[in-house]
Amino acid sequence: MSETKTTAAQELSEIQVVQKARDFWSRFSKPVIYAGSAVILLVGGWLLYQNFILGPKQKKANDAISRAQAYFAKDSLNLALNGDGANAGFLKIIKNYSGTDAATLAHFYAGAIYLRNEDFNNAIKYLKDYSTDATQIQSAAWRMLGDAYMSVDKKEEGVSYYVKAGKLNEKDEFTSSENLFRAALAYETIGKRDEAIALYKTIKEKYPKSDKGASVDKYLARLGSISND
Repeated sequence: MSETKTTAAQELSEIQVVQKARDFWSRFSKPVIYAGSAVILLVGGWLLYQNFILGPKQKKANDAISRAQAYFAKDSLNLALNGDGANAGFLKIIKNYSGTDAATLAHFYAGAIYLRNEDFNNAIKYLKDYSTDATQIQSAAWRMLGDAYMSVDKKEEGVSYYVKAGKLNEKDEFTSSENLFRAALAYETIGKRDEAIALYKTIKEKYPKSDKGASVDKYLARLGSISND
């Protein structure tokens, strides 16, 4: 008898669960369907954008930047920046192919060219818009930003970018020592002696085999700080 009651109770419980599910669906079926449809539309739209808009745009941008890079390699900086009439330069690539990797890289090249041409404000403008996970290239961009800021007498900003560049890829002995050395010199120019000494010592300790590591003693001596080791 107890088994019959247990079975009946289980059946009742199952019926109640099914009924609750039916009630839920009758009340919320439209919102659920709408939400599901929205997700499908979003995913579908993203796939369409990636495959039919961004993909071809990336290819065109890559073709365009390869020609601009060729001019840059030949030191034809004006043609690299502004194009030759038939082929786009870095500025037009930035404008026409926004959102592509090529347009991002074009910011780096444009900033480098403006720095070479001593147009420091435009160098800052384009280099600040550049970002990459490639640490060597990013440290180069930050070093150039440091140079540009120092040239427009914004030395605090300049030294901060030198330090960032020096610390980004610390295993790279040559570039890290060079960037930290520039930061130390910049600290000297703004009267921050202790910070300059600390960086010179860091270069000597971490990068003793580098050109800068071998020469920092004279800078430490100039600041009255020579170690006894």
